[in-house]
Amino acid sequence: MSKIPSVKGTRDFYPDQMAVRNWIMDGWRAASVRNGFVEYDGPIFEHLQLYTQKSGDEIAGQLFSLTDRGGRDLAIRPEITPTLARMVNQQINSLPRPIKWFSLPRLCRAERPQKGRLREFFQWNIDIIGSNNSEYADADCIYTAVDYLRSVGLTPDDIIVKISSRSMLAALLLGLGFDREQLDTIYVLLDKRPKLPEETFMALAEEKIPDNSLRKKLLDILDNCNDIDILVEKVPDSVQDNIEDLRVLLDLLTQLGIEPYCQFDINIVRGLAYYTGTVFEIFDRQSQLRAICGGGRYDNLLAGLGGPQITATGFGMGDVVLEILLQEKNLLSTIKNELDFFVVWDDYHTFERVGLNIVNQLRLRKYSVAFDYRRTDDALGKQLKQASNQNTKFAIIIMKDEIKANKTLIIKNMATSNQKTALLDDFLSKPDNYMSNNELNT
Repeated sequence: MSKIPSVKGTRDFYPDQMAVRNWIMDGWRAASVRNGFVEYDGPIFEHLQLYTQKSGDEIAGQLFSLTDRGGRDLAIRPEITPTLARMVNQQINSLPRPIKWFSLPRLCRAERPQKGRLREFFQWNIDIIGSNNSEYADADCIYTAVDYLRSVGLTPDDIIVKISSRSMLAALLLGLGFDREQLDTIYVLLDKRPKLPEETFMALAEEKIPDNSLRKKLLDILDNCNDIDILVEKVPDSVQDNIEDLRVLLDLLTQLGIEPYCQFDINIVRGLAYYTGTVFEIFDRQSQLRAICGGGRYDNLLAGLGGPQITATGFGMGDVVLEILLQEKNLLSTIKNELDFFVVWDDYHTFERVGLNIVNQLRLRKYSVAFDYRRTDDALGKQLKQASNQNTKFAIIIMKDEIKANKTLIIKNMATSNQKTALLDDFLSKPDNYMSNNELNT
């Protein structure tokens, strides 16, 4: 029988890869808690309508959908924001505001796998719902994303947060003479621009915006107004209030100390249909990869799913592009599975009498501990090699004569090869003292 491969666009997480995944997700969780968010989760599949109703064509075309035994149309979640909106709507009157939630869901999208984009991935989601100050909430979301990224070693030389406004773009389009019915089509068009060859984009632009004069006006602004002061001079008066809102947001990010990471970029649109205000994406500085993170304001989503009209903002950061960038910056080289202790012996009868008690006592104190499962008197060298293969910090060496004569054992630092004799009872009462001992660690 032939071997069955994994499904294209998915990943197998062997222990080394799992260590990296856990490290990334632990960092996401720590940054969330540090910035005042609490965790939630939802089901892996939802009613199909939840996604087709409000997420727009980009997500609707990427669904793994199914019909269950009861004839219900369902879909595996491609994102979690609609689930969040549904959950909040169900308990909106009992939830204290602002609602600051985060989640680390596994998501699936039926799209063509390529660098930085898979069919199955993990995503960090941050959302703030019901804030009475939109600019503060937007700033806090962006700050939280940057807070995590700089905590893992990424600097302003490595990444950039590009910020714009969907409401500003809407006002601009209407002010230039576009019809409101055209807006969603143009948002999708402009969102595709960075992902397409320029000739392909221009051909598509001619198709979607047949009015040559309008098309040229819009593209002129997008190509030449990435400075807010220049933008002010070239756009209709109807856009000025939206530009001022952006100035306020950028000033808040300056006060929060992350200005070097941030810049205004009028070309940031976001493809999802539910965005209503501030939008942003985070890229590597060289723009060699897809967006690391994307988000923005979605004030109409809850109302569109049967809930109240309420402010909302958030972002999603996928693990695939992030991991590629961290690998390229050599920020994952030290991540590996490690054991605190590995117990070795020169006599397995002594080990069973003394060593298993040591294993138990250390595990009760929350240390990670392993030992050789073979009930033989293998040479110490073989056991120490096994300890090394498992990335053990310290080996505990039990010598039959030493334990019998004076209840001592040997503690060996596997990295430095330094070792020190210890009284059994003293070691068990204060393991940390030996793990931090200068003689062992230098």
